[in-house]
Amino acid sequence: MALKATIFKALIQVADIDRSYYHEHTLTLARHPSETDLRMMIRLLAFALHASDTLQFTKGLSSDDEPELWQRSLSDEIELWIELGQPDEKRLRKACNQAKHVFLYCYGGRSVLIWWQQNQDKLKRFNNLSILTLPEDATDRLASLAQKNMQLEFTIQDGHVFVNDGEQSVGVEPEYLLHSQND
Repeated sequence: MALKATIFKALIQVADIDRSYYHEHTLTLARHPSETDLRMMIRLLAFALHASDTLQFTKGLSSDDEPELWQRSLSDEIELWIELGQPDEKRLRKACNQAKHVFLYCYGGRSVLIWWQQNQDKLKRFNNLSILTLPEDATDRLASLAQKNMQLEFTIQDGHVFVNDGEQSVGVEPEYLLHSQND
């Protein structure tokens, strides 16, 4: 018998001072049986960093053809493709060929630097690709905020993200490894 996804509900307030975006989102996240709280919360963080009315979670781990999140235009073109982790160059090449902008959020501490050293020469050729790394201690604290029903506030200013659940606050400072020339 196949294991089913676990459903999480999140009411998030996004105050993105950098983009002048202030909005509340009610989200349903299906956590794949093989997905950790850490990965799910990084998906939620990526949503907050790019929040819009048209940004959507996809099938994610359940599909090889879709990113974790994407934003499509009214004509069904992929405007934004968001990946997580340390995918191979082939997957990122496909994303860059299909989407206007591609963002990759890497996490995992030292393994990110090893992955980057092995792939940076191949990835630097993509003008529409941005790669950010997330500090391991901050993502571990972010994972501790995971609950079946969450109410979170995301405040984004000067590239820093502050996540508050009413009891504790976590600061996350993504660092660019590669910055898209399209930004």
